[in-house]
Amino acid sequence: MSAGWHAPAQQLIGCESLGAWFTGRPERQITVLVDEAVASAPVTATVRALLAGDRYRTRVLELSGPGDLESVVDLAHRLADAELVVGIGGGSLLDQAKLAALIRTNPDAYARLTVPQRSGLLILGPRTAHGLPLVAVPTTVGTGTESSGVACLGYPGQGKRLVMGTALRPRAAVLDPAATATLDDELIAEGVLEALFRAVSPYVGDHRELPTEDALVETIAERLVRLGHEVRDARRAGRPTDDRLRLEIAKLSALSHAEWAHLGRDLYAVKGWLIANELSSGLGVRKMTAVAAILPHLWRAISAGDSRLGSAVRLERLWSRLRATEPDALPADPAAGIEALVDSWGIERGITAGPDRLADIAGRTVRAWGAGLPMLGGLRTGEVYGLLAEVAA
Repeated sequence: MSAGWHAPAQQLIGCESLGAWFTGRPERQITVLVDEAVASAPVTATVRALLAGDRYRTRVLELSGPGDLESVVDLAHRLADAELVVGIGGGSLLDQAKLAALIRTNPDAYARLTVPQRSGLLILGPRTAHGLPLVAVPTTVGTGTESSGVACLGYPGQGKRLVMGTALRPRAAVLDPAATATLDDELIAEGVLEALFRAVSPYVGDHRELPTEDALVETIAERLVRLGHEVRDARRAGRPTDDRLRLEIAKLSALSHAEWAHLGRDLYAVKGWLIANELSSGLGVRKMTAVAAILPHLWRAISAGDSRLGSAVRLERLWSRLRATEPDALPADPAAGIEALVDSWGIERGITAGPDRLADIAGRTVRAWGAGLPMLGGLRTGEVYGLLAEVAA
C-alpha cells in the first residue's frame, strides 16, 4: 500500500462495535481527547470503560475552545507517547484531533501547515502519510468531520483556513445515538441543513452531468430533507428526536463526504460555502445562521443566470425532487422554496451588518479565495459585497 493511499474511515454503529474494533488492534498506548463539555457524558464513560483494564495504558486529555495552529501544535507534542488517539466531541474537537494526530508523526505536514500564505485553502499532497491512528466519536451531527479528509484550523490574527487531504481521515468513525442524546433540537435541525448544503453545493455548482454521482447526491439530499421534516415535526409536537432519527442523520452526514458522491466534480464548485464561512467568522454568528441567510440569495442568483455560482438547470432539477417531499408547503421556485424550508425547520437566518462591515468581509473573502486564486471563479469584491448586502438587507 502506498503512503498516499488512505482508505475511508471505517463506519462503526454504536460503541459496542468499537469494543470489537479495539480488540483487533495492536496499539496499547491510547490517548483519549474529549471536549470538556462532554467529559462526564455517558458516551465518554462507555469509551473509557472499553479501554479499562490491563490491556491498555490510557491517558485522557480534556480540551476546550476551537483551537488554532499554536494549540494544535502543542496538542501534537502532548501525544508524544500515544500509539492511537480517540476523539470524543463536536466538529471543533475532532478537527483538532485530526490535525494533531497528523502532525505528531509527519514533519512534512507540519511544514505545510506553517507555510505563510494568503489562501484560505491548504491542500495536503496526495502522498502525505497518515498520522497516528484516530477513532472519531462525534457528539454532534452535521459536520461529518468524523469521516472526512477536511479540517478547519484557526491561525492567530489570520482567520481560519480549510485544510484538505485524505491523510486527515480518521481510521474509524463511531456513530452512536447515545453520543447525541442531549443535543439541542435546534442544533440537530442545523446539522441536517449543514449536511444538505454540503451534499448539494458541488452538484449545483458544477455544470457537468454525471449520472451515477448525480443520482447518489439526489438520493442523499432527498433523504436528508425528509429527515429534516421529521425533526421539525418532533419539535412542533414537543417531542425530543429519537435515537433512530439522530442515527440516520449521522449516517447521511457521513455519506455527504463520500468520494463517489462527488467524483469528478470541480473542487471549487462550492463558492456559497466559502462566502458563508467568511460571513460567519466576520460577524461572529453561527455557521448555519450564515448558510441559512445566504442560501436563498445564492440560489436566486443561479436561477437568474450567474453560471459562475452554479447551473440553473441542475438547481431546478434538484429542487423539483426536494420539493416533492412536501409539494403543498414548498414553493416551486428554488430560492423561495429553500427559504420556506429553512423557516419551517426553525433555523435562524437573520443577519444584521452595516455597509462597512460587509465591505470588509467581502474584501477578506476575495483575498482568501479569489484575486488570482481559483476558488471564487472570478467573482470580484463588488459582486461578493452585492450578495452579502442582499443577505443583510
